Amino acid sequence: MTCTQPDASSLYRCPLCTEPLTPEPSEPRQSSYRCVNRHHFDVAKEGYLNLLPVQHKNSKQPGDSKAMLQQRRQFLQSGAYQPLVQCLVEQLQHLKPSSLLDSGCGEGYYSGCLKQALPETAIAGMDISKSAIQLAAKRYPEIAFSVASAKALPYQDARFDAMLVLCAPFELDEVKRCLRSGGQLLLVTAAPNHLLQFKQAIYDSVRLHSDRIPELNGMQHQDRQRCSFMLEQLGAPSWLSLLEMTPLGWKLNDERKQQLCQSLTQLQVDFYIDSYQYGS
Repeated sequence: MTCTQPDASSLYRCPLCTEPLTPEPSEPRQSSYRCVNRHHFDVAKEGYLNLLPVQHKNSKQPGDSKAMLQQRRQFLQSGAYQPLVQCLVEQLQHLKPSSLLDSGCGEGYYSGCLKQALPETAIAGMDISKSAIQLAAKRYPEIAFSVASAKALPYQDARFDAMLVLCAPFELDEVKRCLRSGGQLLLVTAAPNHLLQFKQAIYDSVRLHSDRIPELNGMQHQDRQRCSFMLEQLGAPSWLSLLEMTPLGWKLNDERKQQLCQSLTQLQVDFYIDSYQYGS
């Protein structure tokens, strides 16, 4: 079974001048990249590229914290969100993309699952969190990971057949720039009942997520799938990991978190997967 990686010589562009980045010819293991303007980027020991210039950062350490990422990895590796993974795999198996970008990939769980299911697809992943990409690159060396901003994707134009944006910020113009004509965007967002029992325990009045289909200028909406399932009897440690990997965890002190997770018996998971086509 073939394990395909993106062609490094045609994947990246320089985040400083937008010229193509190519591996140094004298570097057999592709340990550094350079553009024609001699901007230079080293491959980290974990195997990723940091393509986030300081002027693109919105804080000293942007993105999710190490603690949040460890909670996310612990929870996702349990397989609790496998129904969502299966929905994504089925859609992408139908599309059969030769190249895929997981934009806002976090610690790489979904990128890794998709690579396992689609070994012939060349997959790249990016996230603004350096800690996330370090974790991702260590565990999934067959995927090309980079630290970057969604507002300035470090990839050459028309580079991908498909893109996945799973509950992450994105810049529409950058999505369209990096997709080939006819390319597909899978946009995963929270549906109305997502994590409903958490919200009921936290808020006096629960505000549900919108069911509106996002309108993306220049992209044709093709399909909406709803991936909804119930988690039951996971136990307090798993409930706490899930709570801590969401912004809802910021709403409670440690004592209230423990009380909620000890008493919880089931939790609704509810996602929309909207597919869009760019161009013809």
